[in-house]
Amino acid sequence: ATMQCFSFIKTMMFFFNLLIFLCGIALLAVGIWVSVDGTSFLKIFGPLSSTAMQFVNVGYFLIAAGVVLFALGFLGCYGAHTESKCALMTFFLILLIIFIAEVAGAVVALVYTTMAEHYLTLLVVPAIKKDYGSQKDFTQVWNSTMEGLKCCGFTNYTDFEDSPYYKENNETFPPYCCNLSANNTAKEQCTDTKAFNNNVQGCFRQLLYDIKTNAVAVGAVAAGIGGLELAAMIVSLYVYCNIK
Repeated sequence: ATMQCFSFIKTMMFFFNLLIFLCGIALLAVGIWVSVDGTSFLKIFGPLSSTAMQFVNVGYFLIAAGVVLFALGFLGCYGAHTESKCALMTFFLILLIIFIAEVAGAVVALVYTTMAEHYLTLLVVPAIKKDYGSQKDFTQVWNSTMEGLKCCGFTNYTDFEDSPYYKENNETFPPYCCNLSANNTAKEQCTDTKAFNNNVQGCFRQLLYDIKTNAVAVGAVAAGIGGLELAAMIVSLYVYCNIK
């Protein structure tokens, strides 16, 4: 019965990691495609993909994620099939490092939110004052963010003072800072007084609020991922310890 249980768990580990391996190959292929031929990617997936690609270089992100999944899947499959203790232990250690990094990141995010806001303010606000209104991609990213989160700037509307947009539009602010749609800019300008009276929340605070509002869903996803990682580590250790 013990041998049958071991064989079953080893087989399940092999097929589970085979799925991870194939997902890694798929992500790697898409990442390379996006990096080499981003135009075709945008044509197929439409304007939403363009917005996403402006937040982060999706191609490189997919390649990195694909490589990690590829390596994990390969080590898991190889270790389960050949009963290689070295491959299984490497698989376990990589998962353990990822798990610890996720827990550490969550703790830092919870404990040092105020500190993170301070340092991000020192980085982001000067960039807004320098590039918003002059750098097309940077401006589009912020417009998409402010429209999606219903927010204004990183801290508030004052982030846009002395920016190229502010100077070129008669010292007015983006319409999102006055709860206006982008199409209303020509009809009604967002002046200092209107922005002050509307008091639209900064995007960092709004993002934190949205995360707290959806804390149950976010926590459930995080717990699910953590549970899968723990299960994979336990199974790999079980197989490792029962190899003769």
